[in-house]
Formats: sequence, C-alpha cells, structure tokens
Amino acid sequence: MIEFSVKLTNRPGQLATLSRELATAGVNIEALAAITTEHDGLVKLVVDEDYAARRVLNDAGMSFEERRVITAVLHDKPGALADMAEALANTGVNIEAMYLLHSNSEGLHFAVAVDDHETARAHL
Repeated sequence: MIEFSVKLTNRPGQLATLSRELATAGVNIEALAAITTEHDGLVKLVVDEDYAARRVLNDAGMSFEERRVITAVLHDKPGALADMAEALANTGVNIEAMYLLHSNSEGLHFAVAVDDHETARAHL
C-alpha cells in the first residue's frame, strides 16, 4: 500500500476537488487524515488504486509525496495498540503515521508507515 501526502491551499473546495478527481478516476479512499495551517493544508491518503491515484495527482498538477505503508491487524482489546507500538519501539522502528482502515471480526486493520519496513514486518 502507498500513502500519498498531498499539499493543498487552505481554502474552501480543495478537499472537494481532490476527492472528486479521485472518485472520477474510480479511486476509493481507504483512509484519510487532514490538517491545515493558516495558508496550507496537508491531506494524507491511503487508496485502493495506487497507480490511478498517482496519475490523477500528476494530471491535476497537485504537489504530493508518497511512501509505502504496511498493514497490521490488532485484536480489538485494551492494550493491543500499546503492545504493537512497544514491540516496534523495542526493535528501534519508528512509527511515522498510522491509519485505521476498518474493523471486522478479525480485529482492527491498520496501515502503518514506519522508518524500517523489513524490521517492522518481522515484528507485526
């Protein structure tokens, strides 16, 4: 999976434009986080179609960065997140971003951006 970090101007309609462009291309947003400052906005997305999203962002002339994320399933119980975060921290892996994708009977499904994918996968 890929996380896209899209820089936008902080003004009405920017998120609407971004999400409409993706929808028109058939790209489904699986997870999203957004934050603004006085003049700028940053939208972080995990989508179902990386190639199509990349094409949409490029065609629209939007400024973006991307990085790989890994998935993790945690049991839906107190302490599950703490256990995972501690396991990664104990191996020197830094969590840079985390998104709840969905939950079901298996547990909570997350997309996790880390600074060391190989070490993280061995401990998730």
